[in-house]
Amino acid sequence: MSATIQSIEAILVDIPTIRPHKLSMTTMGIQTMVIVRVKDSDGLEGLGEATTIGGLAYGPESPESVKITIETYFKPQLINQPAGNINTLRVMLDRSTRGNNLAKSAIESALLDLQGKRLNRPVSDLLGGALHQHVPVLWTLASGDTRKDIEEALGLIETRRHCDFKLKIGARPVMDDVRHVAAIKEAVGDSASVRVDVNQAWDEATAAKGMAELQSAGIDLVEQPTPMKDHAALVRLSEKFHLPILADEAVADAKDLYNLAAAGFSGAVAMKIAKAGGPVQALKQAAVAQAAGIGLYGGTLLEGTIGTAASLHAWSTLETLHWGTEMFGPLLMKDDIVAKPLHFHNNGVDLPQGPGLGIEIDEDKLARYRRKA
Repeated sequence: MSATIQSIEAILVDIPTIRPHKLSMTTMGIQTMVIVRVKDSDGLEGLGEATTIGGLAYGPESPESVKITIETYFKPQLINQPAGNINTLRVMLDRSTRGNNLAKSAIESALLDLQGKRLNRPVSDLLGGALHQHVPVLWTLASGDTRKDIEEALGLIETRRHCDFKLKIGARPVMDDVRHVAAIKEAVGDSASVRVDVNQAWDEATAAKGMAELQSAGIDLVEQPTPMKDHAALVRLSEKFHLPILADEAVADAKDLYNLAAAGFSGAVAMKIAKAGGPVQALKQAAVAQAAGIGLYGGTLLEGTIGTAASLHAWSTLETLHWGTEMFGPLLMKDDIVAKPLHFHNNGVDLPQGPGLGIEIDEDKLARYRRKA
C-alpha cells in the first residue's frame, strides 16, 4: 500500500537581508518565506517553499495569503491522499483553486522532495536527470548607490563568486537610471555582463528611450520594461532593438509564453517555479521556449535555500540556460534555516546532493526565525 499524506504545515519565516534591496515598487529589508512541511504515513517529510518580493507590492499573493491558502484550502484536500501521485494531486488542486501558483509551487516542491526521499533519488532524477552539477548564478546590484554598486561588483568579480550582474531600475527618472547603469558597465568593462530589470516601471515611450540609451551603453539584456499585461508593447520593443528583452511578469506559465511567442516576441523568458506553480510546470514553459527559439533564464523570487534548491533541480535538467540564472536568494539573507547551505563558487552554485532536494532543516534556526504570531 502506498504512503499517504498525514500532515501539512505552512510556517512563516522572517529573515533580515544583508542590505536594503531596492526595486521599482518597494524596498526590502526582510525576506518572508513560507516553509511547507509535508509528512507521510511512513514518517518521511518533504520540504517546499513559497516566497514573494515585497509582499503585495509585487503581486497578488503574499506570504500570509499563501499560508492561509495551503492550510485552509489545500490541506483538507491533500490529507490521506497517496503522496506519490503528484500529477493527480496537482490536477485536483488546479480544479478546486484558481491561480495561487506560489502556494501550488510550494506543495509540488514538497511532494517532489518527499518522493525523492522515498525512492532515494534526487529531485533532478524525477525530472529526467541532471545535465549540470554546477549552475551559473548572477548577482543583483540593488543598493541604488552607484559607487557602492561598483565596489560590490568589483569585489565579487575578484573573488569569482559572480561575473554577471543585474541592476534594479525604474524608480528614478529614466536618464538618471541610464547614467547609473552606464557608470557601472564602464567600471566592470568586458569582465562582466550587465543587465537591468525595470520591473514594469516604464510605459512604451519611456522604454523605447531607455532601451536606446542602454543599448548604446553596452547593456546585454532588459527585463520586463513595460507593464505585465501589455504584451503588444513587449513585441514591438523586441522588434525595434537588437538589445534583447527578458519577459518576466508577463509570462507565468507555458500558455502565456506560447501567446507571447505567437504574437512575434523574440528574446528570453525568466522561468520561475513560483510563477508557474512548481518545478514540473516551469519545465513545461521551458519546452515552449525551446520550440519558439526563445532564450532561457532561471529566475527567482528571492527564495531561500529550499526554494532555490527546488529551482536548481529543475534548471539542471535543461541543456542550455542562455542567460544563466539568478538563484542567489540565500546569499541576500543574513542567516539560513538549513543544516548545510548551498555551495556558491566559481560564478555559480553546485546542485545539492542526496535524496529529494538534498536539503535538511536546522530546527533551532527555524525556531528562531519563525513568526510567532
